Amino acid sequence: MGVVNITPDSFSDGGAFLDAAEAVTHALALLDEGADLLDLGAESTRPGSNAGPVGNMETALGADEEQARLLPVIDGILKQRPDAVLSVDTYKAATAQAGLAAGAEIVNDVSGFLWDAEMAAVCAQAQCGVVLMHTRGTPAEWGTQAKLGPSELLATVHDGLQASLACAEAAGVTRDNIVLDPGYGFGKRFGENYALLARQVELLSLGRPLLAGVSRKSFLGRTLAPLHGGESAPVESREAASIAALVAAILHGASIVRVHAVRPAAEAALIVDAILAAG
Repeated sequence: MGVVNITPDSFSDGGAFLDAAEAVTHALALLDEGADLLDLGAESTRPGSNAGPVGNMETALGADEEQARLLPVIDGILKQRPDAVLSVDTYKAATAQAGLAAGAEIVNDVSGFLWDAEMAAVCAQAQCGVVLMHTRGTPAEWGTQAKLGPSELLATVHDGLQASLACAEAAGVTRDNIVLDPGYGFGKRFGENYALLARQVELLSLGRPLLAGVSRKSFLGRTLAPLHGGESAPVESREAASIAALVAAILHGASIVRVHAVRPAAEAALIVDAILAAG
């Protein structure tokens, strides 16, 4: 899953693809590099952002502006690649509905249906693909949350995903349309992400495929600090670490990996798949 951030402030490449034409060009390049599907996001949910429950007056971006960024990019991609599989990265039901109407086939909700009460019904009506991600709290809260031990963290993620799955099914979303995402970096503090990755395979007990988004995350940069003068490695220096984490994620049960740099990720995935097939 190749990432296309149509935002001015995403942690990894904010502003680089805010222009619709630039975003379309980037998206087409990711497909050429081996992406099987694309995840298009028009609002940053980076740590410290004001993203959060719909109706909260602190929410950083309204649905109208989010759609104004997103819809021209969907249209531009599908005009040139009608068979492209597109995912809309949003927690707002109105934006999900507009994106699906424009030709997207998947809704990737970082809140796991928690931040907009209408989202489950929209996805059920459309019978689209759904990615339900686990998020602990909101981005504004992540820096002050209490640390969790490995078992407590896994139980928190498992129970949260189970609740999101139950919400989706109760609304009429077909179970086979659902993928679950542990939500690396989303309310998990630094080393907690490694504890979660080490035991990710246990989440397969929920009965759905897993998606892992570890690319360029800050916990990787923090681990690389000894190689960068004690400071967290900048985003542009996290690609090799991203590949290492991606390999671990696939070996620990991920069926989909969400990445910024597609070509090296696709190459690594082929090698991991060969190892798994040989085993």
